Amino acid sequence: MPQDTRQSMIVAAQRGEGHALNALLLASATDARRYARRRCRTSDVDDAVQETLLVVARKISALKAAAAFSGWLFTIVRRECDRLARAMFATESLEESGVERYLADRTDVELRVELAAALAALPAHYRRVILMRDVEELTISEIASALDEPSSAVKSRLHRAREMVRAHLLGGTAPGVRDLRPEPAAA
Repeated sequence: MPQDTRQSMIVAAQRGEGHALNALLLASATDARRYARRRCRTSDVDDAVQETLLVVARKISALKAAAAFSGWLFTIVRRECDRLARAMFATESLEESGVERYLADRTDVELRVELAAALAALPAHYRRVILMRDVEELTISEIASALDEPSSAVKSRLHRAREMVRAHLLGGTAPGVRDLRPEPAAA
């Protein structure tokens, strides 16, 4: 799209013209997706693009210069990718030092065995989603389509599955996960 056309579309969207905003969002989605593919985990691309377009729609009137739109768009995408990455690893009760100690105390082989046990302990519907996403690297949309379920259900199940695996690996157990680690030997 020529730069002049895009800038006039931006100005019209800033004035509140709905058709111009729709056209701008459609035109921007491709650029946002391309950039998100480089910045985000595969499973987060769709979410980052959707959130970016919502921010653009809400805040387009605050943009001071139409020429700055591309940089602004990419900044929003980057921030959304970063936010989604942080959210994936966020937990309320874990301290960073505890996780580091856990990882430092185990060999790669031990970690792999424990991860396999944690995945095996998951109920099948959780295990299937986490494997499709984190091993096969399918997008949320692709998983939802394959399972014939809404994306929101897939996201929720993926989040819960990751939570359960984390709890299993770090010594706690989450509801619905049986602890398969061997009990310590009696002294």
